[in-house]
Amino acid sequence: MLTMKGLFTGCLIVPCLLLLGSEAVPISIDKTKVKAPEETVEAPQSVDTGLHYDRYLREVIDYLEKDQHFREKLHNTDMEDIKQGKLAKELDFVSHHVRTKLDELKRQEVSRLRTLIKAKQDMEEGKGIAVDHQALLKQFEYLNHMNPHTFEVDDLDRLIKSATSDLENFDKERHEEFKRYEMMKEHERQEHLKTLDEEARRREEEHYEEMRKKHADHPKVNHPGSQNQLKEVWEDKDGLDPDDFDPKTFFNLHDSNGDGFFDEQELEALFTKELEKIYDPTNEEDDMVEMEEERLRMREHVMNEVDANKDRLVSLDEFLVATKKKEFLEPDSWETLEQNQAYTDEEMREFEAQLSMQEEELSLKAQDLQQQRAELERQQEQLNAQKQELQQAVEHMEKLKQTQRVEPPEVHVAGNDVPFAQDQGHPLPPGHAELPPDHAIPHQELPQRGQPQEFNPAPPGHNQLHQVAEHLAEGHHLPQGEQHHLQEHNAIP
Repeated sequence: MLTMKGLFTGCLIVPCLLLLGSEAVPISIDKTKVKAPEETVEAPQSVDTGLHYDRYLREVIDYLEKDQHFREKLHNTDMEDIKQGKLAKELDFVSHHVRTKLDELKRQEVSRLRTLIKAKQDMEEGKGIAVDHQALLKQFEYLNHMNPHTFEVDDLDRLIKSATSDLENFDKERHEEFKRYEMMKEHERQEHLKTLDEEARRREEEHYEEMRKKHADHPKVNHPGSQNQLKEVWEDKDGLDPDDFDPKTFFNLHDSNGDGFFDEQELEALFTKELEKIYDPTNEEDDMVEMEEERLRMREHVMNEVDANKDRLVSLDEFLVATKKKEFLEPDSWETLEQNQAYTDEEMREFEAQLSMQEEELSLKAQDLQQQRAELERQQEQLNAQKQELQQAVEHMEKLKQTQRVEPPEVHVAGNDVPFAQDQGHPLPPGHAELPPDHAIPHQELPQRGQPQEFNPAPPGHNQLHQVAEHLAEGHHLPQGEQHHLQEHNAIP
């Protein structure tokens, strides 16, 4: 969280965590005579403000503070002039080194924003969401994106106005977040009750009422910022006599960074004792989220009553004026959160209606995803079946190839018959001439054993040739006359 005065005095970024107060002065010293330190105490190390341009904001302020001219002008400029942009014009007079560094910071910030916006566009387009270009451009409001190279007076003016506006809305957003938190907590409790039987529901309701009563049973809470409340801090934390309470000394003791102002965190630190009366982190009935909301309510209330110029800081003069008011001396009682429900019944009904719509949308998306999953599984099964069929076809082809490589079986002939071979490339024996194709002996099937043989008259010369073949098969030589006769026979066309 930021304060505007601190924005330009080194306290622009103050810790979001509680500043639980500066170190207490030893009790042996007369603390009513303690003087404020003459030298300025270094501000605590700053932390993230919650703004998306937090780092850029802090770095700009750090470099501006290093310029002596700008720092002097700052001390002589009131908050209203800062808000109106009068201080921004002093940027033209800062040193060249500071301006060069500010230019570099702006170029880096523009590059960072472009990367973030591109990533957001890709994400929304991937989800089928229409991109809100106006909302995206709104993120550039704290700098002049038409000139992405140099840091000018307009950039500083934009940065001041954006930080002021964003911080003024910061508390509103926190209240809205807390309201949603409370409604969600109640919604979940009611949904849980629906899952129980009658007896278990009765016990749960009784336990809930018991916890509410225990939480409400606490000591009286003082009105924040009242004399009674500050006196308790004076006595318990500072170890001083409440009858010796002195507003000015109290202010100096609790201005932890010594800048002459109570910022929001220094104020919130003053309410710790009051909050401890209501909340204990070890108790089941106490919610620490509610404690922080109570702290915020207390701080806002004091700021509204004491911060006269609305600069989100309490000066010593403003504080002393407030201690003389009736509200400080005789305050009304303070109503805590359990006495003020954070939401109305109408807001609760609207919240549940929104939840119901969101649940319905999620249910439809879940069904769509389930259908897509089923379709993908079906397609995967088809692919697996096709893959299996293809594998079987490949295996079948391999078997066919192996079958074709096997040699045909050898033909065996009974007895001493010479097997018939088709053109094996061997020469015929002497005296055997090849018969022309038109004189080939027709193939005749041999009769099976035991069957009567039909008489077929042999062609002329056939018996003689048959006898010669048998004679040669037994290894005998033909007489010269027979050879001549066989040659003549073979020569017959």
